[in-house]
Order: sequence, then C-alpha cells, then structure tokens
Amino acid sequence: MGLRSFVTDILPTTLHTRGRHAPTLVGEPEVETFAQLVDKLGYLSREDLKQVRAAYKFADEAHLGQFRASGQPYITHPIAVAALVADWKLDAQAVMAALMHDSMEDCGVTKVELIERFGSPTAELVDGLTKLDKLQFSTREEGQAESFRKMLMAMSRDVRVILVKLADRLHNMRTMGAMAAHKRARIARETLDIYAPIAHRLGLNQLYRELQELAFSYVHPWRHAVLHKAITRARGYRRDIVERVRSDVDKAFGEARVKVEVSGREKTVFSIYRKMREKHAGFAQVTDIYGFRVVVQSWQECYLALGVLHQLYHPMPGRFKDYIAIPKPNGYQSLHTTLVNPLGTSVEFQIRTEEMHAIAETGIAAHWLYKVGTKSSANPAEVAQTLGAMWLKSLMDIQRETHDASEFLEHVKIDLVPDSVYVFTPQSKIMALPRGATPLDFAYAIHSRVGDHCVAARINGEPAALRAELKSGDVVEIITNPGSRPSPGWLNIVRTGRARSKIRHYLKNLEHEESQALGEQMLTQALRAEGMALPPESAPEGTSVWPTLLRWSGNRNPSELMLDIGLGRKVAAIVAKRLAQLMQEQGQRPDAVTLTLARYAAGGEEAGATPPSLVVVDGSEGTGVSLATCCRPIPGDEIQGYLGRGEGLVVHTGDCGVARRLSARDKELWIPVAWSEEPVRQFDTDVQVLLRNDKGTLARLAAAVASAEADIHHIDMGDEARGETAELRMRLSVRDRQHLADVLRTLKRSPSVLRASRVKPERPPG
Repeated sequence: MGLRSFVTDILPTTLHTRGRHAPTLVGEPEVETFAQLVDKLGYLSREDLKQVRAAYKFADEAHLGQFRASGQPYITHPIAVAALVADWKLDAQAVMAALMHDSMEDCGVTKVELIERFGSPTAELVDGLTKLDKLQFSTREEGQAESFRKMLMAMSRDVRVILVKLADRLHNMRTMGAMAAHKRARIARETLDIYAPIAHRLGLNQLYRELQELAFSYVHPWRHAVLHKAITRARGYRRDIVERVRSDVDKAFGEARVKVEVSGREKTVFSIYRKMREKHAGFAQVTDIYGFRVVVQSWQECYLALGVLHQLYHPMPGRFKDYIAIPKPNGYQSLHTTLVNPLGTSVEFQIRTEEMHAIAETGIAAHWLYKVGTKSSANPAEVAQTLGAMWLKSLMDIQRETHDASEFLEHVKIDLVPDSVYVFTPQSKIMALPRGATPLDFAYAIHSRVGDHCVAARINGEPAALRAELKSGDVVEIITNPGSRPSPGWLNIVRTGRARSKIRHYLKNLEHEESQALGEQMLTQALRAEGMALPPESAPEGTSVWPTLLRWSGNRNPSELMLDIGLGRKVAAIVAKRLAQLMQEQGQRPDAVTLTLARYAAGGEEAGATPPSLVVVDGSEGTGVSLATCCRPIPGDEIQGYLGRGEGLVVHTGDCGVARRLSARDKELWIPVAWSEEPVRQFDTDVQVLLRNDKGTLARLAAAVASAEADIHHIDMGDEARGETAELRMRLSVRDRQHLADVLRTLKRSPSVLRASRVKPERPPG
C-alpha cells in the first residue's frame, strides 16, 4: 500500500491540554446515536440485531433523565462503548452488555431482572462490569480494589468482560474534558497503572497506545504538549530522510522480487517520554522516533525480508529480536531490527505476516475480527479465552490465596509489567517472566511445590543465588529439598505476583497454625488459674458453653478464638474469666487441685521453686513466636514475652528498654516465658569491636570468630574516615551466653582487637 504520511497516519496535528479535547490515535468520528451503532452491526444476524435493539431500549429507559458531566444524555456513553465493541466484531451478548453496562450500577436494575429479559450470559457480563459501590468500604482505595478484583474474576470466566471494560475506559478517557482536574488526574493515573497494561497483556496494542497517550496528556499535560510540538517540528526536519529510506526500501524489495506492504509508523508521545526517562536522554538523543512496518505473505518470507534489509543497511548490534520464534506472552509475533541508513540515522523495522499484524494490533479481539488461525467452526470466544489462559490461571491462583483486595491488586500490578525475559527449563521449554525475575520466580512459575521446597538454583549450569536476576536465554535448573520451606525474606526476592502470593499464603497459614496452638496453650493456663480445665468442644460441658462464649467474643468457632488470643487480639485472662463464669453457671465448680497448682506456679519464686513458664522457647518457633530485634535475646538471658496486638508473641530480654516502655503501657499483655534446656538452633546477637586499622585486620577478626565456632552474618563499619582505629558492629550466630563469652574472649586475645563487647539493649530514658 506504500508508505503513508506520518502526519496523517499516526497522530493528530493539534493538541488541547486543558481538557476540552484529548489526543487520540484512532481518528474515527464518535458514535452518538443508535442508528450510527446499527451501521456498525452489519456482521450480526437479524435475530441478534433484534436483541441488541431491545437492550438499547432497556438501557435508554433506565438512563432516562441522566446526563454526563458534559451535558450530553447519559445514553450516548453506552452507545459509544457498544460501538467500540462492535469495531472488534464481538457477538451480540457483548454488544448488549456494553449498552447496559451501567444499568445495574446507576439505575437500580437487578441481575435477576437482566436474566429474565436477556438471558444469563448477558446478565453475567453486566454483573462482572458492575462496581461494588453498594457495599461499605473503609476507604475509596479498598472499594476500588475490591471492584477491580470482582471484574478480573469475571474476566477469568469470560474474557469479554475485560474487552467491554476496556472499551468503557477508552471512551471515558476520550471524554474526560468536563471533569474536575483532580478527578481527571486520578482516573488517568489508574489507567496508566492498570488498564493500559491489561490492554498490553491481552495484545490490544492499538488500544494500549491510545490509553497511554490519553492518560499521559492528563497526568502531565505540559510535558505532553512540549514533546508533541517537538515531534511535529521533527517531522519537517526528517521528511527528506524518510523519503530516502522509503525509496531505498522499495527498490531493494523490488529487486529481490519479494511482495511486501510497507507502512510508516511514529512512536507515541508517551513512548518517547518513557524512553527519555529510562535513558536519561534529551529529545535530540532519541533517534528512532520513526519506523517502518513490513507485512509479507508467510513467516518464511519474514526472514527473507530481514535478509534484504540487512543487505541494504547496516544492522545495529544487539538490536535484533525474534518474536516469531519466541512470541511474547500476549501472542505478539514479529521480527524487530534496527538499521543505520547512509545518513547516519537509526530506523527500526518490524517484519510480520498479515495474521501476525492482526494479532499485534488487536490481540485477543483479532479472533472475532479476523477469525485468525481458526477454522470456521471454532468459537472465537474460546480461542481468545485460551490465548489469555496463562495469565488468567495466574490470576485465579493469586485470588485463591489472597483474601485482601488491596493485596490482590498489588499482585496483579506486579504481573502487568510489559517487559519480559525468556528463559529455558533444562528440558528446553520456554518460559516468559517479568524483567527482573529471579530463580525463585521461575520455581513458582513451574509449580508451587517446586517453589516451596526450593533450596538452590543453577543458571547455565553454574550455581547461582536465589536472588540472581534472570536474563533472556538463561537455562535455569531448580534444586529442591523436601524439608525446605519458604521464609519471609523470600518476599524481598521474588518479582512475580504469583510467587509473592504463594509465599504469603504459606506464611499466613503457618502463622495461623502456630498462633492458634499458642492461644490454646495460653487460655488453658489462664483457665487453670480459675480452677477450671479447658472443656473439649465435643464434650457435654463444652457443647453447652462454647456457643455462648463465641457469641460473647464475636468469633465463628473455637479455632478462630484461639487464633485471636495467640495473636494478641484478645487477652487470655479475660476470656478465661468469662469461660469460667459460664462453666459455673452450668453447675461446674473450681477444682481444688487445679487451683492449688496454679497458685503454686504463681508463687513459686517465693517458695524457692522455679515456676512452670507458660511458653518455652527453643528456637523452633516460626512466625507465631519471634525474638525481638531491639535486644536480640539468646539462651541464658532473662526473657519475657510480649503479646503484641496482631503480631503474635515477641520475646524480649529482661533489661530491654523497648520492653519496659511497652510494659508500662500494656501490663496485661506480658506473659512468662523461659528458655528450653536444649535449644535446637543458634541465635543472632550483635557485638561491637574496636580494632587497629592494620592490613589484614578483617581477615584475622573473621578467623578468630571461626575458631570460636561462631558465624558472622553481617558486618557494619559505618562511614568513618580511615584512621588508626576502626569501630565495627558484627552480627554473630551463637548457641547461648556462655558461647558468646567464649567468642568475646577469643576476640580480645587477637592483637588487632582493642575492645570487644556485646551490644546492650536500649535503656529507657530517666
């Protein structure tokens, strides 16, 4: 079709930055009447058109008397959304859902009513597009996150939900001029963060570019205006270069007798702005503003065309990408190469077939538009749903393990990163991961069990850290151990939402199990002080008191009550007193032996005996019981336990200043704890060392620590200037206080060490 003009093909020549109009990449006139919409629906059958007309009448009556901020009748918006859906040749149900997408949210129409009049599939589409505004949320962000979560779950069942939603968002972005500036900025930011990346993830690149461009013009109107003017000026300056390249390309393909269609394309303002930000470059340094698209008949001719272009101009090293052999996760396929023409300007070429071009521009919607790659009997909705299956499966996995809507939205945003790296399993299977992904992400992408038991990784046959950043082409091998479990530190390593949600889910379950056991232990001990034994839920005495106690506490079952006690949300002594009262009302009496034992335990120190502690710490505790980082207790220290509200049990040393301040504020949250006689692991403690700043000092220091059978986890030398002496702080792993004393004696014997001591916990002021 020849090279089209850059001025008319890509961007409008005018830009209004104050909201009256906004730049668009699609130059079709706005559809405002149902008659104009019908003109676009010629692909539907007569029966389908009859149903669409009924849906229009229903929506028109529902929105009667409603107006948009611009003053137009509200029905013009659903009509415009339906027209965008019709451009993708979606079926009648999707068009009907587009016409009625606001009827449940704004007009009080019920889902049951829609099912009765238009059938369940259409009603489900409309329901998936409806926000949860009728429910009460603590913040706007929480409500938005929950509504977004609902929409994505509906999308996982039917991909048409997100297509209609994206059409809705596009029309809203095109017509936001009448809104207040702060609302425009908020909606535009949401579009940049969520909806444009979703469009990209689903391969809707034309829509993706326009959403980005519109959002950028509202978030940064002056930057957009300045860059737009610069691009307009550059068109004039580079017209001769474009004409020269076009002439050379046409001549080269003519001589090679390769039938091609060449079209020009220009980067959007936002993509140029993003490249300037990424490369910290000015507009003059962004050379590949213009590019060419070469469309051929078959994938074999793609590589033939590539050879013709590489013979014509010199290719730039490292700027060739083969997305035909390794497609992007959204199905995009093309060859990309950047060439340097005789005038010294770099020009990017994209080479693809007609089918590849259809998918590149409209992604999953191409399967309604062109029936790409399908037989005539294939259902385009099923084909499109299959294309998005990998990401949708990831969404469902995250949904199952994430109960908080804001956390779910956070995971989805992570997975919407457009850039990807392509790595291989040892069996040569290709996997796409977000840029910056680690071997842990790779492990969880294979299977959650592989991730949970991951202990090490090899990249290209060489051992690698779990936090190593993967690069395209890497062959990754994961080494597992059945005894290995996820750690909280993994959350700082992983990049994908799937891996993050799996790790959080495991840690939460572990925390709940441990906190529940701790809560039951605490309630048993507190009830013993009342002279009572904790009744089993299934015992006769338990069946009579537990329902009443749960109504009083507001918990659904005893396990939830134990969890609240273990996490510090409820005080064990208060619950025990209420439970004892209920048991006495049922005719039970305090047991003298139990009461005597409890009193003896409470007064054991006066009697010269050691009181049985409520919790024994041996180092095997997980997230339910933790050691305070402010004082880092080790076996041999006097310790006390603080039941933080929602944090589980935190163990402090007896002389910790932080603990004393907490004790003065919440005395009832402290419980007795003691060390086990046989701890199962080593414990971290901080040591401060003053040493001579001689050559080899650190090596001698490390050797002294190793000879004392301790491990160094961290060394901090601060920012002091180099002098004769240096003070450093080490985090050591020791068995107990006696072992620490041995380490300190060994350090002091070193000629390089002037002073060594344990870092004391903070003292309370006064």
